[in-house]
Amino acid sequence: QVRLVESGGGLVQAGGSLRLSCSASGSIRVINTMAWYRQAPGKQRGLVASITSGGATNYADSVKDRTTISRDNHKNTVYLQMNSVKPEDTAVYYCNVDRVEYYVGTILYAKNDYWGQGTQVTVSS
Repeated sequence: QVRLVESGGGLVQAGGSLRLSCSASGSIRVINTMAWYRQAPGKQRGLVASITSGGATNYADSVKDRTTISRDNHKNTVYLQMNSVKPEDTAVYYCNVDRVEYYVGTILYAKNDYWGQGTQVTVSS
């Protein structure tokens, strides 16, 4: 089985920085695109940033100049570094993988559009 574990959320002062991590555990064969989404109460869930297995990145306009997404394929981990955080960044941040292939014993399985539980980020003004 595969498990996505997010960490790094919590209280952050406006103007400060945060670093989120999401690690996939299990007998992983390959993970394609990984991404971070966020959702504030009463708002739609939206993309923050994504990164392909080859390292190509995409950012939402609202975070582009102050955010970096990166990944470590050997650790099956994706990171989100966000600087100069604003109260508007307050949300639950979710890790997402487009596709993960993994072994259970000798059998290969796959999950598409797979989500973590989310981690709360609160930016104080």
